[in-house]
Amino acid sequence: MTERILVNQLQGLADGPVSVSGWVETVRDQKKVQFVILRDETGAVQLVNPATRPAEDGTDQDAAALALTELISNLSTGTFLTVHGELKHDERVKLGGVEIKIGALDVAAAALPETPIAADSGLDKRMDWRFLDLRQRRNNLIFRVQTTLEHAFRTYWIERDYIEVHSPKLMASASESNAELFEVPYFEEKTAYLAQSPQFFKQMAQVAGFGKIFEIAPAFRADPSFTSRHATEFTSVDAEISWIDSHEDVARMQEELLQTAFQAVKDKHGAEIEELFGIEVQVPAIPFPRIPLAEAREIVKSRGYDIPRTDGDLDPEGERQISAYVEETYGHQFVFITDYHPEIRAFYHMRDEETGLTKSYDLLFKGVEITTGAQREHRVDVLIEQAKEKGLEPEHLDFYFDFFRYGAPPHGGFGMGLARVLMLLLGQDSIREVTYLFRGPTRLAP
Repeated sequence: MTERILVNQLQGLADGPVSVSGWVETVRDQKKVQFVILRDETGAVQLVNPATRPAEDGTDQDAAALALTELISNLSTGTFLTVHGELKHDERVKLGGVEIKIGALDVAAAALPETPIAADSGLDKRMDWRFLDLRQRRNNLIFRVQTTLEHAFRTYWIERDYIEVHSPKLMASASESNAELFEVPYFEEKTAYLAQSPQFFKQMAQVAGFGKIFEIAPAFRADPSFTSRHATEFTSVDAEISWIDSHEDVARMQEELLQTAFQAVKDKHGAEIEELFGIEVQVPAIPFPRIPLAEAREIVKSRGYDIPRTDGDLDPEGERQISAYVEETYGHQFVFITDYHPEIRAFYHMRDEETGLTKSYDLLFKGVEITTGAQREHRVDVLIEQAKEKGLEPEHLDFYFDFFRYGAPPHGGFGMGLARVLMLLLGQDSIREVTYLFRGPTRLAP
């Protein structure tokens, strides 16, 4: 494999012969000079060619120079090629202070002349041609930020002796509830279900004595929502820890995790995020503010908004209102909403013996829920009764209850949507923009 010179390496090279490969972004074909902007995965560089045109008086011209000029004139946006030429540093060149004088072009794959999407194309149209949409510099940055974010998560956990697990995504029963399940035909007329979360298997790891675990993996919800923050397949960031006193231990771990990850993103990409997205990455101070749900509802009401939900939870506007209050009062973009009623929480959330409320939280970031976390109920008799209250059939969950019949430590954890974090971090309006290939009720391709 030939070692390539990347665009972002050019500034560190001396003037002289160089070869660079990439996609044609634009061509400016002027009478006396031609400019081509060539982009690879690391950036863009300007190519220049003194144009040689056929002489009006029929005088012989340099055939090779004429051919090169004609080739450049006919280049389509998206054509993949290699340029061989002379690198020259010139501070007058706005694009990186370097340019390449073209000696020869090797076209590896020509693109069709008409590009199916443009800068002003709608989101659905861009999703149809996602591989072209992703060539934009800002979209490339999104997934570099995602890489840094995930690496920082893993580094935080691994440095603290967490174990990474890979739980199965085919399950024999629901992992959250009987709703929002994708059914999959299985062998011998059986039915499997795509995992809504790794919840049961995260807890199994605690009973197995792993102590502290994490997983970053796909999850599936058969939810026919068309909002900007829902998907039928998404990447879930999960962690579970043993020997906790309450959900506060989980919350403290998560706020440290996010502070560490945001610092890593700011250090590596902060300047480019500000340039391309107009956002300054704010590293959150810890501890994050904490507000009980009942108090949060009163604060929202005092701001002039009556939450229409009858189950006692916040709706999206309520989440935005309480987050605005936190921003105004504490100057913070995150807030833990705590002390949820059992009716609006999963059956495996532990309940406080004094208040009857769950030992759980939702974490809001810029007005959007990104996480649910909780201490889990580890006493099997209590767990079974709570499942019955939710209308679940205990016999369908017997394999799960078995985990707790042989000694289970107090434990808890959280699940966090990666795309939601990215969307909010980069100020985007939809998780479609920050998902490599989005899956929703009406989208299964590309």
